[in-house]
Amino acid sequence: MANQQPKGDTTDQAIDAFEGAVAGAAAAAPQPGAAAGESNGGLASVAQIVELADQLSACADQLHERIVRDIRAYEGNAVPAKVQAAARALLEDELLLRQRANGLYADAATYVVKSLGKSQQGVVALTTAAAEKIRKIALIGDITGLVAGLLHLAGAAATGQAASVITALDKIHTQLKAIETHRAPAPKPA
Repeated sequence: MANQQPKGDTTDQAIDAFEGAVAGAAAAAPQPGAAAGESNGGLASVAQIVELADQLSACADQLHERIVRDIRAYEGNAVPAKVQAAARALLEDELLLRQRANGLYADAATYVVKSLGKSQQGVVALTTAAAEKIRKIALIGDITGLVAGLLHLAGAAATGQAASVITALDKIHTQLKAIETHRAPAPKPA
C-alpha cells in the first residue's frame, strides 16, 4: 500500500471533473447501433473496476487513519461516549467498504458497467477527493455522509447498472460540496 498524498486540495478539481462528466453524460448515452465492445466511459473495463476498488481501498485506509487519529487526540483520557459510538460506526463502515472493494477485485469481470456516461478520470478524481476529505475533514458528521456515499458507489458498481452508479456519484459529489460549505468563510454583512 503506497501512501500517496496529493499536493494541495483536489476537491475543486474533482468537482470540476465530475460536473464536466455530468454535462457530457447525455452526449455519451448509448447510441442505437453502437459497437458492443466500445468502452469509452468509466467503469467499462475490468481494469477500470479494479481501479475503482483501489480507490475505495484508499478511502478505507484514510478513514481508518482518521478514526485512529481522532481517538489518539484524547491522549489516554476518557473518550466521550458520543465519540466512541461514532468511531465504532465508522469502523464498521470501513470494514464494509473494504469488503465491497475486495468483492470488486474478486468479481471485476462481471461488474463492468456499460454506458456509464462518465469518464473514468471523473470517477477516480471524485473518489480521490473523497479520500483526501476524509483525511482533512473537521466535522465527524461529514465523514459519515461521505463514507455512506462511497459505500453506495461500491454497491452500485457491483450491480453493473449505470443509473445506480450515477446516483452514487451524485451523492458523493453533493457531500463534497456540503463539506466545502462547512469550511467556507462566513459571508461578510453588507
